[in-house]
Amino acid sequence: MRLLVKLSGEALRGTLSREEGDYDEPTLAGIVGQIKTLRDGGHQVAIVVGGGNLFRGSELVHKLTIERSTADYIGMLATVQNALVLRDYFESKGIVTRVASAISMNLVCEEYVPKRAMRHLEKGRVVIFAAGLGAPFFTTDTTAVQRALEMRADVLVMTKNGVDGLYTADPDKDPTATKIATITADEVIKRNLKAADQAAIALARAEGMTLKIVGLPDLHHALDEGIGSIVTPS
Repeated sequence: MRLLVKLSGEALRGTLSREEGDYDEPTLAGIVGQIKTLRDGGHQVAIVVGGGNLFRGSELVHKLTIERSTADYIGMLATVQNALVLRDYFESKGIVTRVASAISMNLVCEEYVPKRAMRHLEKGRVVIFAAGLGAPFFTTDTTAVQRALEMRADVLVMTKNGVDGLYTADPDKDPTATKIATITADEVIKRNLKAADQAAIALARAEGMTLKIVGLPDLHHALDEGIGSIVTPS
């Protein structure tokens, strides 16, 4: 089975604050262990990584007089940095990994070419997609759906920090929030639930793609019944 995993940039920081650091060694080791478990189970694994632990374009736009598109491109570069960190960390643990960037930077990683990326997956390599879609105004959530479709992934797994699935509200702020087992994309959009950004949910719905939302510690059990939440296209 071919899996596309969405990792947020914040996930790489673990429990560290922005002041304490951008990467947490135990968290990286945990991610590697879970990816290895999935590969050992015979699955092909690709990853889309965010850049929120390093930079968020929306934050800079509110601080400086710069174009939103410029800020978004800087954010894409943050995802490349995270992808390179993950690649080298994975390889240090014996997992052959390639980074494919939507923005050409051949000195540090490959340019994203769909057929080449699929070939890496077929050879058992982990592929990390960086630089989002290579265009401003699109999030890495939307990138994850797009890449899952292009790679013909069987499952798109969206990992979450601090929660084990999709809830009716933020459980840290609302004690009445309850976990959702299964929900349609229409309901997610209508109720503005935080499964992913709405453009990503709309694209998944339009293309008939099901999303599995799990807590990061449950990534290696993402395919198990009863783990996380499922967002169906209809």
